[in-house]
Amino acid sequence: MKHAQASGRRKRGALIGGVAVVAVAAAGLTATAFAAGTPSLGDTFEDGDTGGWSKSGGSWSVVTDGSKALRQADNGSELARFFAGDTSWTDYSVQASVRPLTLASAGASAGIAARASGSHEFERLVLVSGAARLEEVKGSTVTVLSSLTLAGAGSGWHKLRLDVSGKRVTGYVDGKVVGDVSTAKLTRGRIGLLTVNASASFDDVTVSAPGAAPATTAPTATTTSKPPTATPTTTSKPPTATPTATSKPPTATPTATSKPTTPAPTVTAQPVAATWPTPAGTTTLTATRKITGSVDGGNVRFVGGGDLGGDGQDEGQDPLFQLADGATLSNVIIGSPAADGVHCLGTCTLRNVWWQDVGEDAATFKGTSASQTMTVVGGGAMHASDKTFQHNGPGTFVIKDFQASDIGKLYRSCGNCSKQFARKVQVSNVTVTTPLKALVGVNSNLGDVATVDNVTVVGGSSKTVICALFKGVTSGEPTQIGSVPDGKSCTATNITLK
Repeated sequence: MKHAQASGRRKRGALIGGVAVVAVAAAGLTATAFAAGTPSLGDTFEDGDTGGWSKSGGSWSVVTDGSKALRQADNGSELARFFAGDTSWTDYSVQASVRPLTLASAGASAGIAARASGSHEFERLVLVSGAARLEEVKGSTVTVLSSLTLAGAGSGWHKLRLDVSGKRVTGYVDGKVVGDVSTAKLTRGRIGLLTVNASASFDDVTVSAPGAAPATTAPTATTTSKPPTATPTTTSKPPTATPTATSKPPTATPTATSKPTTPAPTVTAQPVAATWPTPAGTTTLTATRKITGSVDGGNVRFVGGGDLGGDGQDEGQDPLFQLADGATLSNVIIGSPAADGVHCLGTCTLRNVWWQDVGEDAATFKGTSASQTMTVVGGGAMHASDKTFQHNGPGTFVIKDFQASDIGKLYRSCGNCSKQFARKVQVSNVTVTTPLKALVGVNSNLGDVATVDNVTVVGGSSKTVICALFKGVTSGEPTQIGSVPDGKSCTATNITLK
């Protein structure tokens, strides 16, 4: 989107027909700030010129990285930033290709920023080791708004896009939603490229009006070519005629339609993703903590140690927390190792509990009464290779206002418990980011009933399994007998596949 101008001269801003036009570093960056408040900007760094950009920390220069690109080469820079645009900009979309070169240090990251009103105040979308994060920075306070597991985050080129519109901030990496939140406190400011204790290359920077979600691409960890830009641009870089061995073509965009089911789920708007809290401290538990009454953890992170120091998938592990009948556990972050998470021995409530890395299960519902209810409200979970919530006893399991990413199943009614029951589960207002094997798994032959409503699967497609139906047993292994809602054992409404 770079527009070359004669003789490479720089032009001052002019007012033409009521439209303010600012062209900076004509041989490099071009920017247009319209009177209506919609900015546009582009730079591919092909000419080696960084005019129009301002540096704050780090060592920035144009290098050859496949084609020419901007590089921040100082790994020791605690916070290196490269700003462009205007501090009056409000609502816009900024995109860039980003290639981290080192993410080895603790807290290392590389990415893009929007609404930068100062060197230490902006919304940012960054790549970190094994993930992407959407964050808000205000001085020394960094708030993680949302995150997405991304195994190849530390290598290859990735296309980052950050949309800001009113209080809404949305981040995408390679077309996948990292977060979509409506709690932004910052209102205006420039764009930026940045690293934290890392080095990285940047290219194909564009700014435009916020638009539709980008098409999904799937670069691998070994991708060395830049992913395609979501917004068409005019650049001096010629298209590659033949894909190379290290260039993976973009995959087809999944069609965001309802799964063919009976009855068919309807499509609704995506629930707003919750904000992951920052741990107030970390406490190690070497023995199960038993909870009676109501306990507020104050967002302290708890991890297992000693006999609770495992995070494998072995059945029969002890939990970090055991809730008595009638107990409530609130505002707790469970880190890794997490052992067997939380056990509920009867009616219980888990409110705003967050699992950073699920061990064997996040929580297991036990007990003996058909009238008992386990309620999970708020919170979130990441990295459950199998089940997130396990239902072993009778009663009703309620999961609402919850988010999860990189899980096997959100809920599973025990498929082979020695004593089986007809169980109920209610799932509502939940957002799950793929990979996902199945949202819920129930035993249709044992009278289980699942009610699923208002669920968004980010990265979902027509192949996404919302209801997995099993033939439950009391020994051996259960058999899956269906993968669509049947209107009896499982009903699904208002399902969005994005």
